[in-house]
Amino acid sequence: MRARNSNSAERLTEALTATSPDLLRYFQRRLPIDDAADGLAEVMLAAWRRVDSTPPGAEQSRMWLFGIARHVVTNAARSEHRRRNLTERFREVLRTSPIEGRPADDGADVRDAIDRLSPAQAELVRLIHWDGFAITEAAQILNITPSTARTRYQRARTDLKTALSEQAPAREVTGHLPINVARPLAGDLSATAATTSHRTIRPVDKILPPSQRIDISAYPV
Repeated sequence: MRARNSNSAERLTEALTATSPDLLRYFQRRLPIDDAADGLAEVMLAAWRRVDSTPPGAEQSRMWLFGIARHVVTNAARSEHRRRNLTERFREVLRTSPIEGRPADDGADVRDAIDRLSPAQAELVRLIHWDGFAITEAAQILNITPSTARTRYQRARTDLKTALSEQAPAREVTGHLPINVARPLAGDLSATAATTSHRTIRPVDKILPPSQRIDISAYPV
């Protein structure tokens, strides 16, 4: 059995070495150019999983590998067909779903301010405010400690307050953040509530139940 496995591995190695250039060209003619190498890799993996089925003889082995390649292309075509159908279904849902009427630039000031944060700060803010995660949950997603997340969030909050305050003289901001928090948390930005409450992102220093989380889902990233 051990000798048989050794012979099969040798035959497959020789077949792949000889046939790989032809297989790559086969995929380049049938798949998007960027997917050709992935197709070849799939053939190799499938062939090694069935190494004991490698036929004797160079020509038989070549035909066997091309048979595997044909299945890879067929599966890729099926996956692409399913993806297109799903995309079209989503488009149809979007076309027929009622759209809440609001200006196209509603919330643009908030998105612009978040975009001006560092990438790490911006992603933390989006996870908390757009996706509804608590700080500790966002920290786990970002693979950082909760204390690091809280520090990062506090700095982001300060930067956002500054950025949004700078925008106030330029134009009236209509894209406010709907706040659903039951009561203000410590360190809230209430000092500017009278003039910029609709531009204030409040801190989320504790794990809040969904009913108390800040909701700015109306302004998708």
